[in-house]
Amino acid sequence: MKTPAYAAPSAKSPLAPFTVERREPGAHDVQIDIRYCGVCHSDIHQVRDEWGGSKFPMVPGHEIVGIVSRVGSHVSKWKVGDAVGVGCFVDSCRACEACREGEEQFCAEGMSATYNSFERKPGGGLDTTRPTYGGYSSRITVDENYVLRIPEGMPLDRAAPLLCAGITTYSPLRHFGVKAGDKVAVVGLGGLGHMAVKIAKAMGAHVTVLSHSTGKREDAQRLGADDFLVTKDAAVFKQNAGRFDFILDTVSAQHDYNDYLGLLRRDGTMVLVGVPDPTPVHAFSLIGGRKRLAGSLIGGIRETQEMLDFCAAHHVAADIELIPIQKINDAYERMIKGDVRYRFVIDIASLGQPV
Repeated sequence: MKTPAYAAPSAKSPLAPFTVERREPGAHDVQIDIRYCGVCHSDIHQVRDEWGGSKFPMVPGHEIVGIVSRVGSHVSKWKVGDAVGVGCFVDSCRACEACREGEEQFCAEGMSATYNSFERKPGGGLDTTRPTYGGYSSRITVDENYVLRIPEGMPLDRAAPLLCAGITTYSPLRHFGVKAGDKVAVVGLGGLGHMAVKIAKAMGAHVTVLSHSTGKREDAQRLGADDFLVTKDAAVFKQNAGRFDFILDTVSAQHDYNDYLGLLRRDGTMVLVGVPDPTPVHAFSLIGGRKRLAGSLIGGIRETQEMLDFCAAHHVAADIELIPIQKINDAYERMIKGDVRYRFVIDIASLGQPV
């Protein structure tokens, strides 16, 4: 099926109108008419080949929300008209230990990413003749097992960023057992950070935002933070040493992990979800208080659905700026400057409008 989209022809080119071929739904496939697609900073990294290995032409987008328009003959989980989502991957090997345990993001063979990847062969492995294309497009065909239900009443446009930013922050908070009364610090107040604040607060934690920017104090409080510390003041690290049970670090700009580890109490945990340039970690920053420094990716299908249901129950959704797809290149430049509160979301209906 020929499908309108926006694509990057190369790492040096702006995104422009493009047409992709979507597969007709097979027996276990769901066709989704895309309504909204969030814009993740990783879209920029991959479109500009900053991580290496980018495949062009590339249609980005892995925060996809839409409506089921067709279902395969053997589909049992979905029906036409359902509000659904697609996150960062559309398939996995299904047989490795991680996949069997519902942790498909750690698939031993490598998950089939929603874009900049390849579809899987029927007998296993990736089919390098069939690239995946993401949500900057009008529709997508996905195996029913990799589709997520958007809870009733959740605004579809504000739900889109939950499929990456939401699960990226929910998963470590959940996995490491953050609970009511815990003192949680969130480093950075961007697309990830603002979701971390909302989710941690909904879990009952006492939440502090650690930010280099003094101008985000009011926003942090509006989002639910109990406290706000400006980290450009070196004295903050001494004054708050040993204060936090858990730190979620969402920042992708280089910073000194050792300073932040000093803010943990004994047996505290700091988890990285940002991807900055390498930073040395001194052994004494960890062994002095039996502290943990860990990393976290996204989540599997089971946990992502759990996150969506949790957010719906606690009235949590992303703060967004809705844009037409024709503004995507401007949005990329604004994201690089930090000029968004807090996630761009593309109105895919705009694909049918003049360029």
